[in-house]
Amino acid sequence: MSRSHPPLPSSDQWTATEDRLGFFGPDSVSWRIHSDPSFSVGGLRALLLQALHPVAMDGVARFSGGFREEPWPRLIRTATYVDTLTFGTRTEAVRAAARVRGIHHRLGATEETTGRTYRVDDPDLLLWVHCCEVDSLLTVARRAGVPLTDEDADRYVAEQVTAAELIGIPRADVPDSVAALAGYFEGIRPELAVTAAARDAYRLITVPPMPTWVRYLTPAQGAWGGLAALAVALLPQWARRMYSWPGLGLTDAAATGALVAFRQALLRLPQRAQRSPIVWAGWDRVAEAPAA
Repeated sequence: MSRSHPPLPSSDQWTATEDRLGFFGPDSVSWRIHSDPSFSVGGLRALLLQALHPVAMDGVARFSGGFREEPWPRLIRTATYVDTLTFGTRTEAVRAAARVRGIHHRLGATEETTGRTYRVDDPDLLLWVHCCEVDSLLTVARRAGVPLTDEDADRYVAEQVTAAELIGIPRADVPDSVAALAGYFEGIRPELAVTAAARDAYRLITVPPMPTWVRYLTPAQGAWGGLAALAVALLPQWARRMYSWPGLGLTDAAATGALVAFRQALLRLPQRAQRSPIVWAGWDRVAEAPAA
């Protein structure tokens, strides 16, 4: 794998129309998956999966400021970044990627269990995070009932190569099909482990700290607990075995049924409540644009 980072594109490489549509556009599978209510569960599944890489997890534990005390800001930042890359203009997406690259470039350490000295922007670590995200969002969307053919699934993985390149991964190293993505996970599994940092992350994701009044006087704890339990149950079986938590008592069929019910419940909410303002700003921008 190359250790060099591809340069970010510049605004002289696209037209005003291309900028407005962003790197994916409303006809992409990425817009379809990332605007679906199942996105939130897929995002939690991705974080749980990402924690199984000792070096990548060490970077999160060391440098995601205050993650142990307040995981919410990191979760919000991550979702905002993905939304901006997907639904923002090309200019906005590149600006967001440049900001994250700048932060990553300054950070590095040595992970104790492996002895590896790393930088947060090592391409193989970025690739791990990318593949966990793509696999999780796609898997959860399909199991939730989003109508996606096998061709759509391959197209989504291929589209997301652009997101990988924006964050700094050489395009040639990124899986561009469902089969290639499965092969990536098969090859990397011997490097994975449940470290102390991974167990901390698991606890923070499944039982996050909340103010006492929120925990006991609102339905937040129960609602989040259900969402997190669903994300755990949707992990690959090999990942659930690593965590020694087979799925919180849910069979694969039961987990899929619960996910479908969750998505259907959210689809009954007002559309603007289903996803972030960044998502709907993208749809509005495209809808308001004059016909070509």
